[in-house]
Amino acid sequence: MPQVTSRDGTSIAYDRSGEGPVVILVGGALDDGSENAPLATELSGEFTVVNYSRRGRGRSGDAQPYAPEREVEDLAALIDEVGAPAHLFGASSGGALVLAAVAAGLPVGRVVVYEVPYQVGDEAVRVWQEYVTRLRDALGDGRRDEALRLFMRLAGAPEESVEEAAASPMWPALLDLAPTLGHDAACLGDGPPPPWLATVTRPTLALTGAGTDPHTPGLTIDFFGDAADAIAAAVPGAERGTVETHEHAVNAKILAPVLARFFHT
Repeated sequence: MPQVTSRDGTSIAYDRSGEGPVVILVGGALDDGSENAPLATELSGEFTVVNYSRRGRGRSGDAQPYAPEREVEDLAALIDEVGAPAHLFGASSGGALVLAAVAAGLPVGRVVVYEVPYQVGDEAVRVWQEYVTRLRDALGDGRRDEALRLFMRLAGAPEESVEEAAASPMWPALLDLAPTLGHDAACLGDGPPPPWLATVTRPTLALTGAGTDPHTPGLTIDFFGDAADAIAAAVPGAERGTVETHEHAVNAKILAPVLARFFHT
């Protein structure tokens, strides 16, 4: 994988495919870029697609101390490398990072975010802030297994699913990514949609799926829908959309045509 060097010296690994307008794909929690790989394939017939491993994931470095601003600088380095302006797609917590990058003034074209997990309502914010405190303690003590379990429960996974995941062959790879849960939490801040969303001036589309993900039944369609509604209300001129999927994970076949239409507008 080629690499770029971010402002603080961290190496960021990425894949580049296709030709055309530049689109950068930004993954969410516990994703090293693999989740967006099928989407990159779908879009590469019309776009130059950059799919990268966020810092601390895959072959990318993770210089300390961490701050969300460093991840914005990572995106800036990628845009410098592949050319501006770049359209951005962010999934889940990656959507929060994308919005922060636009607010920071990076040379961005159009923006699509999918199911950004901002917290809407007092109870949701309370649960989020309790999670962040417990996550910080677990990661500070090196208890990665506990951090993963905390995240899965927050994401609405039933206890039997948590235990099945912990016993599966994928668990060691997730343990490697567990420290980056702290990165995602930092990108989402205190939980609610941040007031600086009003400074995002690029054309923006806030997407959600059309139903509850069967893998995380504890998160209802209203959870992501309320957050997307708040984004669309806060970002000047933003559009709100729904795609026919019940998955929180990116469904490339369904999302790619939606992204292509919006980015070509």
